Amino acid sequence: MKGEVEVITKLSRPIAGTRDPDKNSSNISKWKLCWAESISPHSQSKFSTPRNICNSSYIADMETVQEPSVSQEEIRGRIEPKSRRAGGTESSWCKAVPGGTGITVLALLLSKPLDFPVFQTALHKIQNAHPILNSKLHYDHATNSWSYNTFPSPQLQIQSFDLSSTSEILQGFLNDPNQTSISPFHLILEHEMNRNSWIRPDPSSNTDWELFFVTVYALPGDKYTVTLRLHTSVCDRMTAVSLLRKLVELMSVDEQGMQWEIEKRMEVNLGIEDYVPSGKGNKPIWARGVDMLGYSLNSFRLSNLNFLDTDSPRSSRVVRLQINPEDTQKILAIIVNKNQGCESRGIKLCGVLAAAGLIAAHTSKGFPDDHWEKYAVVTLIDCRSILDPVLTSNHLGFYHSAILNTHDLKGGEELWELAKRAYTSFVNAKRNNKHFTDMADVNFLMCKAIDNPGLTPSSSLRTSLISIQIVGQPKRRINPEAFRIQKAGHS
Repeated sequence: MKGEVEVITKLSRPIAGTRDPDKNSSNISKWKLCWAESISPHSQSKFSTPRNICNSSYIADMETVQEPSVSQEEIRGRIEPKSRRAGGTESSWCKAVPGGTGITVLALLLSKPLDFPVFQTALHKIQNAHPILNSKLHYDHATNSWSYNTFPSPQLQIQSFDLSSTSEILQGFLNDPNQTSISPFHLILEHEMNRNSWIRPDPSSNTDWELFFVTVYALPGDKYTVTLRLHTSVCDRMTAVSLLRKLVELMSVDEQGMQWEIEKRMEVNLGIEDYVPSGKGNKPIWARGVDMLGYSLNSFRLSNLNFLDTDSPRSSRVVRLQINPEDTQKILAIIVNKNQGCESRGIKLCGVLAAAGLIAAHTSKGFPDDHWEKYAVVTLIDCRSILDPVLTSNHLGFYHSAILNTHDLKGGEELWELAKRAYTSFVNAKRNNKHFTDMADVNFLMCKAIDNPGLTPSSSLRTSLISIQIVGQPKRRINPEAFRIQKAGHS
């Protein structure tokens, strides 16, 4: 799962240690964002000893003000962490991440030095407003269950690597002849995806894991890469987008020179299962058994793209496809064309893109016509707007659900016919609340695949090659000079 945008941001604070705001009010820092979720197991990378760009470490540290009138119980509540048990979907990710599946990374490319105090303050504000990002993951061996322990004040540590340390990290990639043409920014992104901080320790230990890591890398040419690495159980795609927007807003200024502030503190929400509307997640036991059997049998019949190299050490990498402006305009024309586009055919863009991916996968195998193969399309749905109570993009966590549909292809399918079929099957499944009724079934099968990786091609746990995410516009109006998305050709 991946994506890339370029963002232009105007910082309201001085750059690189200078303290005169007037002299730096016009400084523009170009940020390039690339985020991804790891989708395959990998070997643990080795790292050099971290070195600090600014000869100092930045650790979140907030003072606790004790009012004389508060009781000891209230003071204890401010100091001791609050705990809640992980839901079913969250627990599935907790089981997956130790093997490398479910690591979310946002990477930012800066063309100017980072103002560490401003950056640290912005991160602290986000953690204070969204306590789930200030939590630790706890595993109880006695009950074989996971829980989140949320602390009252930020404890985030920013790790930094100077140019020499970054070069040592990149050298391991550059020894691979297939990696020499890839940019250092892309390599750092993949490096972060393969940093697994959640490998399960010895059962007798009582270790809690951080859920949020921030690292700064110095790159050649006076550039810097900032990476945010999160546990996917608390970071779905909407959370990743919201986190980026909040970070850019907090480090930006509006036309009057005022910094954005987070409006209010959110509470730690429950898992998605606790917000499913009453009655929409119900399914008879016999129906659940039939569906489980169907999912299991169909999974063995699905066609997969073969791996060319199954002997080298496993790692997570990003597959990138850059679409030129002309082809991008053709895709956009599919949406807006009232006579021959999506609207006139009663389908949406996701159906067309799914059909195009299916045709490309089948064609790449070089089969003759009339050679049938079965493919699966998994559609991720952001359920926030259909939960009870309704959640918004400000509610960070994992609130996506999945609908799985299978399609038989023989080659020679017409794009629009296949798009209609793919979209119709998805709509019918959603109308029947499959994203709620089958949530536990999909989680169960995911956990079984994690326990038995041999059930997946080459024991890879890889489920897909193509991932599509369509993100809406931010509700709050932002100064175009403070937040500008680069046009087609870079996304």
